[in-house]
Amino acid sequence: MNLTATQRGILALVVGIAVFSLQDVILKRLSGDYPLYQAMIIRSLTAVPLLLIIVRVLDGRLTTITTPNWGWMFARGFLNFTAYTAYYLGLAAMPMADTVALFFTAPLFITIAAALVFKERIGAMNLLALLAGFAGMLMIFNPSASVFDPAALLPVLGAFGYALTQLATRVLGRTETAGAMTFWGNLTFLASALALAAVFGSGAYDGATHPSLAFLTRGWQAMPVRDLLLFMACGLIASIGLSLLTYAYRVAPSSSVAPFEYSFIIWGVLWGWLFWAQLPTSLAWGGIALLIGAGLLVIRAEAQSEKAAHEGAA
Repeated sequence: MNLTATQRGILALVVGIAVFSLQDVILKRLSGDYPLYQAMIIRSLTAVPLLLIIVRVLDGRLTTITTPNWGWMFARGFLNFTAYTAYYLGLAAMPMADTVALFFTAPLFITIAAALVFKERIGAMNLLALLAGFAGMLMIFNPSASVFDPAALLPVLGAFGYALTQLATRVLGRTETAGAMTFWGNLTFLASALALAAVFGSGAYDGATHPSLAFLTRGWQAMPVRDLLLFMACGLIASIGLSLLTYAYRVAPSSSVAPFEYSFIIWGVLWGWLFWAQLPTSLAWGGIALLIGAGLLVIRAEAQSEKAAHEGAA
């Protein structure tokens, strides 16, 4: 069967998202026994040789990782590290589907940040998406509930950090390759995780009872070979998933493949049900639907804007 470039891109993205979701399962399952920085150190070290191969394949040479913009590359990498640290800390305490859905507020934050930084106009469709996304976020938070877990704010913080990362990617992408940014991002993850290990590794801050805080401050733990292999698998998963997503956006229009990123929520619901017997509440289901709809509206608005700009240039 011969697939078009767009069909190949969609297939690569859907498979890449499914692969990435396995990393979330591993980290959530082990979050009660180990600190997050330990997982990130092992994952990042495992990913180094794999990412060098990816850079060689994507860019055709390894010299692209040498750049005079290393300071900005580290800044972008630190934003990304902060985003995913917040996301995974939230994942340790919250149902998987809710955590993933709240993280997908990122397109809304990207719209707001682009308007503030690049002076991009927020059209009627984007404004509707922002209102719908905010409503969906409140439904998942459920502020009327008797107990509100502050951990619910963590994936939203992660989404905001991810939005800033994407804006930095847009700027650096004018001079740096995707492979180089990926390599430097992993290097920043490793350096930042080592810094956290220097602070918390001794176990001086052990004793936190909240799952998110314990996942951050727990001391370095001895681990059996099985758990070590699982953390190493995260490096392999990240490398394979990233390669598939990069391929998807290289061969197909972003407006065609981006909506399929929301398949991540399907995996979040499935894995949460299979491994933790967790399903969203009726109110949270409505919030998830609103967030997906809001994200799709943002993607559609961007596609129409790009098309209009292209036609104007032509």
